Amino acid sequence: MPICEADPWRQQYFENVACPETVRIPTEDGDAWAWNPEYKWVYNKLSIAESQDLACGPHGLDPPSFPVFSKPIYNLRGMGAGTRAFRTLKEYKYLQRPGHMWMPMLDGAHVSSDVAVVKGEPRWWRHVIGKPLEGGMFDYWTVLADSRPEIEDHCGRWTREHLAGYTGMVNFETIGARIIEAHLRFADQWPDLYGEGWTKALVRLYAEGTWDFEDADRREGYSVVLFGAHGVQYAHPPQGLVDELRRTPGVSSIQVTFHEDRPPSAHSMPPGGFRLGIVNCWALETGFAVREKLALSFWSTQQLLQRGGRRHKANDTAAS
Repeated sequence: MPICEADPWRQQYFENVACPETVRIPTEDGDAWAWNPEYKWVYNKLSIAESQDLACGPHGLDPPSFPVFSKPIYNLRGMGAGTRAFRTLKEYKYLQRPGHMWMPMLDGAHVSSDVAVVKGEPRWWRHVIGKPLEGGMFDYWTVLADSRPEIEDHCGRWTREHLAGYTGMVNFETIGARIIEAHLRFADQWPDLYGEGWTKALVRLYAEGTWDFEDADRREGYSVVLFGAHGVQYAHPPQGLVDELRRTPGVSSIQVTFHEDRPPSAHSMPPGGFRLGIVNCWALETGFAVREKLALSFWSTQQLLQRGGRRHKANDTAAS
């Protein structure tokens, strides 16, 4: 398999793509860090802020004004764990933590952008925006067909300056077209929405150092997320049901996004909920409808494990 994918529910996007055995394409930040020692510094969020001349500093150094946004300087895994805003100096003094940093509270759209880079030169862009929910969750993501010139201009200049010798994928998270995080990988949640032939172009990028992707059928797509409650030992829905839902016109893929043989605490999830599945589709209404059917399958067929350890049927819980 050409893509070094840790999540079995995402292997579906890459399992049929031919690739030289010596090629390694990361989807996890840990692999990207290990395989790109010259550029792994981009995972230092304090360095990212400094490289854009943003006011910033580690905890222990007082911000000159408030509010500020605080986060771990390094966080290769954790889905936003440890992030928060500080509104006052008193609050900051009381809650500051080792290994964390502060930076400005940026205004503007929060965008995730995948970029194909050849020797420091961006060759292809795709931008995604999410509809946030409480607790670090997102209801759905929109894979935009349009360009974002302000992001491409700022991040393009930054890439040429700071990643001059790099070839591969880069993912930028930006707010107001300023970089808040950079990753030496792409977002592996929705590569099927990038268009026919994209994964083959991805392999050529890493195998040959070239980018050749026609991108002729670019259109807007959606990645609709299903969350459940924390503290529940879920089981996967029947594969036959998942296959049936996958055949719904306008659905591109379905991911069941957890390991049923592992405890819930072993998964990296946002504080607001436990991610059960993802529906990638070409129409938002289709994604919502299929998500509802997938949710009903969890509700009607699962055996849930309460924190106390007693197993019972989900519909029995509703009646109690």
